[in-house]
Amino acid sequence: MYQFTSESVSKGHPDKVADLISDAVATYLIDKNISHRAAVETLVTTNMVTLAGEYKSDKFNKVAIEKIVRDVVKEIGYEQDGFHWATLKVYNELHGQSPDIALGTDDFGAGDQGLMFGYACDETPNYMPSAIYYSHEILKELDKARSLYDWLGPDSKAQVTMSYDGVGNPASIDKVVCSTQHADNMAIETVRSAVEDIIRTSSIKGNFADCKFMVNPTGRFVIGGPDGDTGLTGRKIIVDTYGGYAPHGGGAFSGKDCTKVDRSAAYMARYLAKNIVANGKAKNATVQLSYAIGLKQPMSIYVYADGKVRKEFGDWFAENIDLTPKGIIEQFNLFDLDLTTTTNYGHFGKEEMPWEKIEAWDGF
Repeated sequence: MYQFTSESVSKGHPDKVADLISDAVATYLIDKNISHRAAVETLVTTNMVTLAGEYKSDKFNKVAIEKIVRDVVKEIGYEQDGFHWATLKVYNELHGQSPDIALGTDDFGAGDQGLMFGYACDETPNYMPSAIYYSHEILKELDKARSLYDWLGPDSKAQVTMSYDGVGNPASIDKVVCSTQHADNMAIETVRSAVEDIIRTSSIKGNFADCKFMVNPTGRFVIGGPDGDTGLTGRKIIVDTYGGYAPHGGGAFSGKDCTKVDRSAAYMARYLAKNIVANGKAKNATVQLSYAIGLKQPMSIYVYADGKVRKEFGDWFAENIDLTPKGIIEQFNLFDLDLTTTTNYGHFGKEEMPWEKIEAWDGF
């Protein structure tokens, strides 16, 4: 018996506010044009949003971008004294892309050097590790509950500890830690009881029978979001991926066009890992891809599945799958993607995403 823990955060968490703004602005700048580029970083704090980074696009318009920022904050639900969509200040410091970077990416070489990981396992219906799967599901339930409980604020976090009775064999949910923003007039006992009830009676197909709940363990959580803590793009990369269950190359996703292999190659690595497991080749799989800036072919392909290196899988992928940035972009139609659909509750495990497709590969 052993335990493993992962966490997720809501769309109102300050780092996710920053991620969503970055993805919304990047989607606007890219505008489904394969010659456009974006690398948008966002900082949010008390009544302020600052954009930085670079772009190559004929869509740049400060007025339009400021409207996008305010619309995103409004959609998340921030109408608080310390962070209000209508009154916050927007500082736009975006600038044109360096021509030195364009030398490599205009011809669809990799947008940077780096290493990316993909992972899949057979623990859950969407081939994700259990702890991060349930962490995401809990926050989705809380988000739905906000339409019923107007005292629930946008900022929340969930942490799930799973108990395993064997390697890769989850037995039960042992602990749930959940912190959620709430209205000033709510008693903490009421908040705790309601949140636990929302989770226990939800549609989540998890074993909460003997689960220990810790809701708002510090007590009150009234001041939240960017007014309570600064948010930055790319600071929730473990939430975005596998909850710590698999390695991470270190690169963030949000705000980047998909010539940046930090994003596109991570999507491809998940696709490869998921298809190893979904095709019955292994119960779990980790895939690593690495790239050099401006070059098209990966520097290396590594596959580790069911406790051993599987070179034959890596060789098959190299021979049968186009792993160049352009090949990945074309396979998944990444320049047509609304990047904001990826931002919250993880970039993986969403069946509608093209990198989640299960294939019947000949000869695999």
